[in-house]
Amino acid sequence: MDASPSSDYRRDTFNRLAGRGLEIGALHHPAPAPATAHVEYFDAMTRERAAELFPEVPAQSLVVVDHIGDLDHDGLSQFPDGTFDFVIASHVIEHVANPINVVRELFRLLRSGGLAVIAIPDKEYTYDRQRAVTPFEHLWADYENGTTENDDEHYLDFLRSAGPHVFDEPPEHLPGHIARVRERREHAHVWTSDSFRAMLDTCLPRLGINATCRLESFGHHNHLEYFGLWEKQ
Repeated sequence: MDASPSSDYRRDTFNRLAGRGLEIGALHHPAPAPATAHVEYFDAMTRERAAELFPEVPAQSLVVVDHIGDLDHDGLSQFPDGTFDFVIASHVIEHVANPINVVRELFRLLRSGGLAVIAIPDKEYTYDRQRAVTPFEHLWADYENGTTENDDEHYLDFLRSAGPHVFDEPPEHLPGHIARVRERREHAHVWTSDSFRAMLDTCLPRLGINATCRLESFGHHNHLEYFGLWEKQ
């Protein structure tokens, strides 16, 4: 495994990709794939809907979505097992209701030897800094229970950290704020780089997934995220 502390870790990773791939939730930051890779884009909304929901993002920078589906409602089931040579889920898993199910689906989509690029924001370097790490037991219970929706408490926790001013407003405004962050699919789950890697180390064997980490970078090196390249065995 390569441990890359430099800012080149993303470039080094994406340069290894080849064949047919799927990037999930690229929005306006698609991975810079090399000429050897053909990337298709998956999201819960069209480019036009994303432009309406995220007016702060220049519309012309949004990717054109090839496949529409909801990760929390079996959106990836439209793809047979082993469809792709690589999948990319960069800053996606923290938004979903059932992160472990998404991890399972990412590896299901890969052929043997396929590559999964998985990245999440490290809470220590975001507006989530004051939030508690999501316990593994919570995540596993969501997986076993087939959870498909984040409850309001996930978004209240987000607002306490990222938008505490909303609690100074009249209380009747709060449901509207919750509805807005739910529609924008703000961060529901929170990890440090170490806790996310520990989550993968625990859940992958439980899911029966044999995968090897080929390259990774942690937040205490890059001041942003956990970023890993995993190969399906």
